Amino acid sequence: MKVGFIGLGIMGKPMSKNILKNGHELVVYNRSRASVDELVACGAEAASSSKEVAEKCNVIITMVPNSPQVREVCLGKDGIIEGAKKGTVVIDMSSIDPVESKSIGEELAKKGIELMDAPVSGGEPKAIDGTLSVMVGGKKETFDKYYDLLKTMAGSVTYVGSLGSGNVAKLANQVIVAINIAAVSEALTLAVKNGADPALVYNAIRGGLAGSTVLDAKAPMMMDHNFKPGFRIELHIKDLNNAINAAHATSTSLPLTASVMEMMQALKNDGCGKEDHSALVRYYEKISAVSVEKKD
Repeated sequence: MKVGFIGLGIMGKPMSKNILKNGHELVVYNRSRASVDELVACGAEAASSSKEVAEKCNVIITMVPNSPQVREVCLGKDGIIEGAKKGTVVIDMSSIDPVESKSIGEELAKKGIELMDAPVSGGEPKAIDGTLSVMVGGKKETFDKYYDLLKTMAGSVTYVGSLGSGNVAKLANQVIVAINIAAVSEALTLAVKNGADPALVYNAIRGGLAGSTVLDAKAPMMMDHNFKPGFRIELHIKDLNNAINAAHATSTSLPLTASVMEMMQALKNDGCGKEDHSALVRYYEKISAVSVEKKD
């Protein structure tokens, strides 16, 4: 299968390499030429624009930062819509506002181009080893047709529903993760302020109902003050903002999401935007005048 890939960033580059490793032809485009050259060295063909990718491929994957960039590569000057033939399928694997997914899909459909939204969870390590979790919205028959292609990049690929549903699932995931990180931060701060050892408290509660993947992944990072990014605060702010925008479009109230996003925004203003989202504990440490960091 000849596949187009637009967006060779932290996630897109390893994802595209996994497509090549599984025997597909690949045509790539990225604003930064260095990433394109790296993929060409791996066997891909370079394109000079999104339009050229669309001229050469009947299925195109996009992996760009947010809704405006998806709109640009799909509908803008030299975009996919200018080069694609009727029947082309675009699989947008970016994490964006589901309202925008539907809007962009409607514009592409006028030219006979079909859009699926297929955001991913797992971060750079899972993009590299090809074990991402993918949540897909769109037509079921199109999902079935390209399931094997998506599996070249993923450990799990799940059909969620109609167009936009993939991004709804991704935003629901991001809401749960953000609020859980805030809860862990709050709990560890409570422990320290009341004279308890946060490591002992963590070990006491992790086997009960409070135990979670978030607790096990993020509490040790908080206590080590190791905020090397697996997922940056500034990116989580973007996802929560998209969640709130989608909520406003459907008259849904997300008070906890809004609160955590404001905490993260405060940290970004303090220069912590590129740190891991576990650095949310810094917000609690600041307002409570305490540190949860383990003592040597």
